[in-house]
Amino acid sequence: MARKISIGVLGAGGIALRKTIPALAGAKNCRVAAVMDPVDAGRIAETLGVAKAYEKETDLLADPEVEAVYIASPVSCHLRQIEAAAEAGKHILCEKPLTLSLEQARRAVTACRKKKVFLQEGYMMKFHGAHRLLKQLLDEGRLGKPTYLRAQLSCWYPPIPGAWRQDPRSGGGGALIDMASHLLDLLEYFIGPAKRMAVLTGRLVHGYRSEDASTLLLEFRCGAHATIDCFWCIPDEASRTRLEVYGSQGAVFTEGTIGQSTGGKMEGIFGLGDAGYDAAQDKDVTRRFQPIRFPKINPYRAEFETFAECILTGRPPEINGPANALRMMKLIEAAYVAAKKKEFVNV
Repeated sequence: MARKISIGVLGAGGIALRKTIPALAGAKNCRVAAVMDPVDAGRIAETLGVAKAYEKETDLLADPEVEAVYIASPVSCHLRQIEAAAEAGKHILCEKPLTLSLEQARRAVTACRKKKVFLQEGYMMKFHGAHRLLKQLLDEGRLGKPTYLRAQLSCWYPPIPGAWRQDPRSGGGGALIDMASHLLDLLEYFIGPAKRMAVLTGRLVHGYRSEDASTLLLEFRCGAHATIDCFWCIPDEASRTRLEVYGSQGAVFTEGTIGQSTGGKMEGIFGLGDAGYDAAQDKDVTRRFQPIRFPKINPYRAEFETFAECILTGRPPEINGPANALRMMKLIEAAYVAAKKKEFVNV
């Protein structure tokens, strides 16, 4: 039987309980060794069938059976827990954003390098089957030269007492850092680094301290333009989480692939580079988009399996490794600067 990496979970409620621990338990080269949560560790362990439960992170990190940790606690806890895990010699997969700031991210990366432990960040949307296939299509030039991308991720997130994402002191910000960062990461994965951005943020509906609205306009080094729109004040049923990628020879659309699911749908049209000029510009014609099949991959399971494979082979993470983590924190900080200045900033 192939060896499995024993992973402990720091912060086992919320997204970890709903999505990531079940995915971790199903990963082919991982096992859930223990969970830690200051409130419900015992109940969570019993619910998920995990043998060990801790209320303190120090106790989990002292467990010799735990080879690596998955951190899913509030962002304000990440730096302390990364440094403690590195000191204990545990490899680390940490939820995004890595820390509250770029300066903290540098400290986290330095701590891991010093102790020679791997660090991977949880931008799991790159592992979705549709996004992997779209990356392949772009790399093969099937769309021609990329020209414009649009990515959408919105939901209804009303005021909830004690919700750490709704206070920038514990979450670093709101819709921008929590959701738009996912899409910044995804679009750079598709077509390379962004060059500059302009950003709007606001508290349009909800009264908590974090922003509930964010819209980003980007120019990439390859020349393509993009918009990212992420809101916490749009009802879930009204948001289709669409991804649109246009090129000089075609386009690909997805719906329902951005988010926490494995499914959604994908369609595309290709080979239009020699279509000729339509002087009539009739836009009510029937479009020839065709459905595109893609493998159904649980993105959380895939990121855990990639993380464990790095540990088993001794090969540092290439996807979502330290360099990408620092890049994303740089982009997030630049986005908030752009929102404050209300002008383009270089990234």
